[in-house]
Amino acid sequence: MTNANLIAGSSRRSTFMRCMHWLAQHPSITIGGFLVSLIVLCAIFAPLLTGADPYEQDLLSTMLPPSWEHPFGTDDSGRDIFARVVYGARISLLEVTLGVGLAIISGVPLGILSGMAGKRVDAVIMWCMDVLFAFPGIVLAILLVSILGSSLVNLLVAIAIFSIPVYARLARNLTLGLRSMDYVEAAISLGLRRWRVMTHYILPNAIGPIIVQSTLTAGTVILSAASLSFLGLGAQPPLPEWGAMMSSGRNYLGVNIYMSLFPGIAVMITVLGFNILGDGLRDLLDPRR
Repeated sequence: MTNANLIAGSSRRSTFMRCMHWLAQHPSITIGGFLVSLIVLCAIFAPLLTGADPYEQDLLSTMLPPSWEHPFGTDDSGRDIFARVVYGARISLLEVTLGVGLAIISGVPLGILSGMAGKRVDAVIMWCMDVLFAFPGIVLAILLVSILGSSLVNLLVAIAIFSIPVYARLARNLTLGLRSMDYVEAAISLGLRRWRVMTHYILPNAIGPIIVQSTLTAGTVILSAASLSFLGLGAQPPLPEWGAMMSSGRNYLGVNIYMSLFPGIAVMITVLGFNILGDGLRDLLDPRR
């Protein structure tokens, strides 16, 4: 073995050891990242994890307990619960992506504009955010879904709307702090347009806290979506959404608890993973640490 190979191998080992040491120093990121990655991998490789069709019914095999053929048992229509839980991860990640994404796209520009535009615009935008904050999030979502109609798309729109004030206030507070920085004041004094200052100086420096908030909001989005689907206001059967699955299984708790148990565990693991990951990222990006 040549010296170059020895040096390359030593470098790879030292890089691996540094990564392991960093992960050991940040257990929240490690645990949270593992749980979230587990859900993401289940969603991506769902066809490889189970050969069963989450929609296929077998009325001769209803309400079966867990077995080798059906690891989580079957539901009242004979559908494989394990397949429905695994494929349900795709719907939950879609809820997170669209719900949090719509809230960020709408709330962050409003917050930055509120912090940069001046008193009157700031007062109007924050007044609108205060109106949304006056309603409890889940109550506002129920109201909106009741008006728009029960569907997964309307559910995500409702969740995004009650999440907008969170990002608007966060972006506004960050903008007010960054606006007094020397480089921002220098850019303004040089005559740069306001939109260029917001996009090139304010937004890039506000990305960190927004990412942390998005991971924390993701858990709330999943829990809210599951709650509304449980009430029949979100995803509708036979869609393998975890909240809807728990709702279908509540009538059979005395006969087959697995219909509600395993989707509930999936919701718990996903929400826990995003919350732990968000706490770890918040500690990591805290300048005081």
